[in-house]
Amino acid sequence: MNDASGTQAEATTPLLTVANGRATVSLNRPAMHNRLEPADLRRLIEIFDEVESRDDCRVLVLTATGKSFCSGFHLGALAERDERDEAHDPDAFEKMVNKLESLTIPTIAAINGGTYGGATDMVLACDFRIGVEGMRCFMPATRLGIVYYASGVRRYVSRLGVNNAKKMFLTAKPIEADELLRMQFLTELLPVEQLTKQVDELAETIAANAPLAVAAMKKGLNEQAVGELDIERHLAAKQRSSASEDHQEALKAWQEKRKPVFKGL
Repeated sequence: MNDASGTQAEATTPLLTVANGRATVSLNRPAMHNRLEPADLRRLIEIFDEVESRDDCRVLVLTATGKSFCSGFHLGALAERDERDEAHDPDAFEKMVNKLESLTIPTIAAINGGTYGGATDMVLACDFRIGVEGMRCFMPATRLGIVYYASGVRRYVSRLGVNNAKKMFLTAKPIEADELLRMQFLTELLPVEQLTKQVDELAETIAANAPLAVAAMKKGLNEQAVGELDIERHLAAKQRSSASEDHQEALKAWQEKRKPVFKGL
């Protein structure tokens, strides 16, 4: 992950690195608290499409440079947008977050600092959300006169429950780290100096598991969370996994008392 000092030659659109089965996506506008510009949304969609198409990515880590995670979409760009501009897509942010949520591989948000506005939905789109002590979040949609998009409302309620979702949306007040852990916005809360080690260990653990089974279980669990589990499709995935080379490798490794080497086949 990135140095918390945020020292970079220049701000850029999000960066992608891939190594050891892990894709790391870094937001890289630290001087602006990693606010998201229209170009960043386009780049994130490109990155997620690339990661989905690659065989060497088994887990994705979303993190950021500097001391903040992300301050959400650039409100100035929102105010200055020209509806006549053919490149303008009013649903670009929602599409980007939905694509992140729908990735086949597991995703980890390494939340190195404050998270605001639409960035809270980005975090909720991730399967694991590891935050640091002292961070805070808030969702200012109602303060800005915005009715949030439907998929974001679904994510908030399915992850946090309706009461916690109401607290964040209807009060538009900052929520402190301990409360974020209690309401399950965070899956884990750590001192900042432990974040990199914990994320590395979690990513390594996930990447070592059987990719076909991991993908099917992620999809099934996410569908069940919103009451939309497709039983027939889940059964078909179960049968494919049971007949896979990876399943046979797992059984052989168990007998030989060694770690399995999965190929996603």
